[in-house]
Formats: sequence, C-alpha cells, structure tokens
Amino acid sequence: MKAMREPTFLILTALAEGPRHGYGVIQVVRELSDGRVRLLTGTLYTALERLTAEGLVVLDHEELVDGRGRRYFRLTGAGRDALRAETARLRQLATAAEARLGGALRPGVA
Repeated sequence: MKAMREPTFLILTALAEGPRHGYGVIQVVRELSDGRVRLLTGTLYTALERLTAEGLVVLDHEELVDGRGRRYFRLTGAGRDALRAETARLRQLATAAEARLGGALRPGVA
C-alpha cells in the first residue's frame, strides 16, 4: 500500500467519527494538525472528489442551511480500512524511530 499524504490522512481521520460537511472537515483537520494543515475549500473538495473516485469516501447527504447547500461526506468500509492500515504503518515507523533513539524520548533524558 502506498503511503498517504498528510492532508489525506487527516481528512479521513476527520470523517472517522461520522459524516461531516466540508467546513467541519476543514476545522477538524486544522485541530488535528495543531494548525499546521489549513485546507482551502477548493483543495478539500478536490481531495474529496478523488477520495470518492477511489471508493474511500461517499456523499452521505445534502442539506440547505441559510440558503446555502451543505454536502456531508462519510468514510466507506474501504476508507475505514485504508485509515486503519495507514495508522498502523505510521505507528510502526514511530516505534522504529523510538527504538533507534533509545531513551532519548523519555522525560529527563538528554
């Protein structure tokens, strides 16, 4: 499996708890990344179209709020599987890095 780019990983993570509309995804991604990843609306919807074409995300429903349409997206089973696989891959890499660093990650060790 090919490694995911960070924005893709964060978008899928934002949808892991359930359907969200675009602005909700943007907010969760910003929160998850401590503000490092700030998705623009156009970038998000391009990514959601790609993820939909890949079968990882589907349009859940649409609603009208204050005269504006909101589209809600959710993970598919394949999207959930891909997110789990990427999470395991990242965990394995982090574990390997921690092992090579030895005690350097423990508090009080220089």
